[in-house]
Amino acid sequence: MRFERREHRPLYLLIVTPVIAVIAALALAGILISIAGAPVIDAYWRILIGAFGSRLSATETLTRATPLMLTGLAAAVAFRARLWNIGAEGQFYLGAIAVAAASSKLLGNLPAPILIPLLLLVGAIAGMVLILIPLWLRLRFSVDEVVTSLLLNFIAVLFVSMLIDGILKDPLAFGWPQSQSVSDHAMLPKLIARSRLHIGFAIAIALAVVVHFVQSRTVFGMQSRAAGLNPGGAIFAGVPLGRTLVKVACLSGGLAGLAGAIEVMGVKGYVTTDLSPGFGYAGIVVAMLANLNPLGVVFAAIFTATMFVGADGMSRGLGIPTYIADVTVALSLLTMLIALFFTQYRIRR
Repeated sequence: MRFERREHRPLYLLIVTPVIAVIAALALAGILISIAGAPVIDAYWRILIGAFGSRLSATETLTRATPLMLTGLAAAVAFRARLWNIGAEGQFYLGAIAVAAASSKLLGNLPAPILIPLLLLVGAIAGMVLILIPLWLRLRFSVDEVVTSLLLNFIAVLFVSMLIDGILKDPLAFGWPQSQSVSDHAMLPKLIARSRLHIGFAIAIALAVVVHFVQSRTVFGMQSRAAGLNPGGAIFAGVPLGRTLVKVACLSGGLAGLAGAIEVMGVKGYVTTDLSPGFGYAGIVVAMLANLNPLGVVFAAIFTATMFVGADGMSRGLGIPTYIADVTVALSLLTMLIALFFTQYRIRR
């Protein structure tokens, strides 16, 4: 037998593929749950109840999904153009610290209708700046951006650590390493009263719709897809590859930086070195689960957040490790990669 590339991928196959991948991952993770001595169906039911069983848990799950949507969009946009941005974690932190610095040092006295959009823009620009470094190294010296963007994550986190232990350290934090808080009128409005769910959730969904429109209905979207499918063919067809990649990088880095800004302005109010539990890296998983589709990123982010939030309830109720959620998400990525292979190739005997 041999693998033969499909000339056309039917729409139903692209829709069913993520569902099959998630079901396969849940089945594989169920084996581990069974080995841990817990009933599989009950464990997954407790995850669902833990994530959406009450008003509090549902809003917490959607709050957790918000930065995952934005970092997932950042990865999806870049990967579509074969720009391997593994640096969303560093861009997230740089966007967060830029917001804290701008609010506490420069813009804090502005009224909220002006201050909030300005701070979101500052966070996005900070993320753009960081990703342009590995892109410049790739275009100028052909340096692999996977390595440079990944290593910049550690540099960015250490840079943030230096700032919150130095000029941005909060004097009222009793020595705890955290930045000065953003001003009260810079905090994002809540979508639901007495919850942490903020307007950033709506912003993330709106951006997913906008990115989908840009990729499917604009010249830039066509150029970025062409750059990802066949760079040589794109150049031959007249696509300005370097300029297109710069635009893609700015959009990707801007989304990751915006994720950091929204997390600070919507949830925390200040920056610490544990602000992100890995949102930048989890965004890669979200993007792959969505098959790099911006609208699919919304559902993939909610699924990932459901696993992380609901795993706490499962662990308390059944006494099994919460790391099962991490394993399930990782298995989802692996099964999705296998499923994507079979959407591109068929087996011929």
